[in-house]
Formats: sequence, structure tokens, C-alpha cells
Amino acid sequence: MIYEHPLAYVIGLQGIALLQGFIGEHDRDFVEARLAEVRELLDNDQLSKAVEVTPVSTVDGYRTWSATYDDPANAAFAIDVPIIAKIVEDLPAGVALDAACGTGRYAEILSGLGHRVIGVDSSPEMLDLARKRLPDSEFLEGTLHHLPVDEVDLIVCGLALTHNPDLGPIFAEFARVLKPGGHLVIADIHPDGVLRGSIPTVRGPRGEPHRLVTYRHSMGDYLRASLQAGFTLLGCEEPQRATMLDKAEEPGPWDVWPWSLAALVPEAAYAATGPQMVIWHFQAVTLHTM
Repeated sequence: MIYEHPLAYVIGLQGIALLQGFIGEHDRDFVEARLAEVRELLDNDQLSKAVEVTPVSTVDGYRTWSATYDDPANAAFAIDVPIIAKIVEDLPAGVALDAACGTGRYAEILSGLGHRVIGVDSSPEMLDLARKRLPDSEFLEGTLHHLPVDEVDLIVCGLALTHNPDLGPIFAEFARVLKPGGHLVIADIHPDGVLRGSIPTVRGPRGEPHRLVTYRHSMGDYLRASLQAGFTLLGCEEPQRATMLDKAEEPGPWDVWPWSLAALVPEAAYAATGPQMVIWHFQAVTLHTM
């Protein structure tokens, strides 16, 4: 069970901003304003009602989320897709695996570049949507730990590793499936983004608050797992989209936490903003012949 307290969240944002001020990233006026805001927040009765949230599996969570997953309001799509597309457009066409393919967002890009696309996902509902999007491509049910494919030239995987507690077995499975010299492109929620509450929200059958089970992996966790599996790092991007929020006067419903909570303290939230995603580009070890 996750205990989400709105006051704790906004004070946490203030804390990040104040730590930045302590090392000289903000001036005295900024620091004094944050301290004054903290005093006001402590007296705000609207921030006293916590919510207990149940983590749910990706299969259960995406069953609910699939109906609205491709909604343009899903802000992550504006960040990851252009970067993924730029990386893969320079790679030769071949057999491409969209691992944890969801509704086929990446599969559509790969198909347009001439790849023979295979999509794999653990959610039947998401796979149904992917098949409607790309009826001529192959979509299979499976997990990142047991991919039902062999010998592919390229793997892309988006917004999925953060739902797993251990990255090692997943990178090992990627290495098993990928041909020597093949490419692996991963987009995931940045560990700083997870820390700031970028965790998918869904409602249960009786309206219960749920979040998809999510783990905060450090950048080093990705590197250690990939290197141990025999990959070479070719690139890493940490995109962020920092915009000043319009100030809100109320915390808003739980369904839009933490974004509505951040709007209560827009200056602190803006200062605390960091990378939202991390995008990795790896290459499998190339076998050399005598």
C-alpha cells in the first residue's frame, strides 16, 4: 500500500528547491519565498487528506488504461517518439521487435521504415489495439523475461523496464534475442521522474485508487545490467519539458495527482523539474570471425 499525502508532496517539492538554493542555484529572495510558502502550506487544511493507493500489475493496470492510452493528453508521447524515431531511422531495415509494444506506437514507426515488425506485450487488451493499428504486423503475447522470438536485428522497448524490480534478467533476454551487432533502444521513465511521482494512475472496478507497480532504478542500474549482458552503450538522452504551471488554489482530485499538487507551488515545482525520461541506445557485441 502506498500512502500518498498531498502536504508531504508539496513540502517535498519545496525541499528539492531549497536544497538547490543551499548550493547557490537560487538567490535569497527565492529561498525566503519558499520558506514563507512552506509556512502557509502547513496551515492549509485542504492538504490534510491522504489517500491509500494499491499498486497493481501491468496486466491489470493496462487492461483499464488501454481504452485511453493513446489519448493525446498522454504527455510522455510528445517526448519519447521524436527521439526514438531519430535513432532508428539511421539503422538498416530488418526484423524489429517492439518489446512491451502496448498499442504499437513504436511498431508503427518501425513498419514505416521498412522493418518486419514483431510486437510482444503481456496485455491482451493493448495487443488488440496494436493489431488494429498495424493489421499486417505480428503481435504476440509474452513478457520481457520470456520473449517468444529469436534472432532479431533491432529491439525497441518503451516505458516498461521501470515496472520490473530487476533489470538484469531483462537485459539478458534482450541479449539472447538480438543478433550480434544488433541495436537495442530503450525509453523509460527517468528515476528523477519516478521520484516526482510520474507513475501511471488507474481506478479499480469499484473506483479504488491504483498505480501501476513501479520501481525507481538509478542510471547506474541500467548501465550495470546492460554491460553485464554484453551490450555497448552508444547513446543516452535525458529529455525534460520544464514549463511553469499556472498556480492552483486547490489540490484537485487524486486522479490528477501529483500534477495538480505541483500547481499549488508552481515556482518550487519548476525549480524541482528534472529529466522526465531516459532514452538509451545500446548495441549487442559483434562476433568477429577469423
